[in-house]
Amino acid sequence: MRVRLERLSLAHERVFLAAARASRALHAPWVSPPLTAHRFRTYVKARSNERNVSYLAFSSDGALLGVVNISEIVLGAFFSAYLGYYVFAPHQKRGVMATVLPMVVTRAFRTHRLHRVEANIQPDNHASLQLVRKLGFRKEGLALRYLKIGGAWRDHERWAITRDEWKRERKPMRAGQPAARPSKRGTSLT
Repeated sequence: MRVRLERLSLAHERVFLAAARASRALHAPWVSPPLTAHRFRTYVKARSNERNVSYLAFSSDGALLGVVNISEIVLGAFFSAYLGYYVFAPHQKRGVMATVLPMVVTRAFRTHRLHRVEANIQPDNHASLQLVRKLGFRKEGLALRYLKIGGAWRDHERWAITRDEWKRERKPMRAGQPAARPSKRGTSLT
């Protein structure tokens, strides 16, 4: 799958809002992207600074596939951030995030020079849990009533990976070997 990443901007308003509106049923209860022009502009402003960056993924024919947010970037002794991501209908279950998320995580470590990224995922979001597991993220625990989404406080599993772990995960994938996956006893090949 050929994908191009673009930083979110006001120029994306029309295509973003059309995709978000068409994806309401898909996104509930996982995420609540902006659905109005006013909320979109607020979203862009909040995601266009040193602490928050959003990448839009487009197909080779220009279709908006999904979004990956790098949020709450903290430098200093921490060099960490949170990942949030979602696809737009009708692109779900087509491996979009399996292509896009590694591209953005690589940017998080190379471009944004982070040491660690964390993804917090609702326990019933099996596809997302499977994705981060395949990418080499490790489960760090469960955060009860962690984020308010769709008007309800929702539990989230906490998954993270460091720059060094990411480099180790990429080597087997580049060589055509299966990626190392964390297990309860450490790292195993699948």
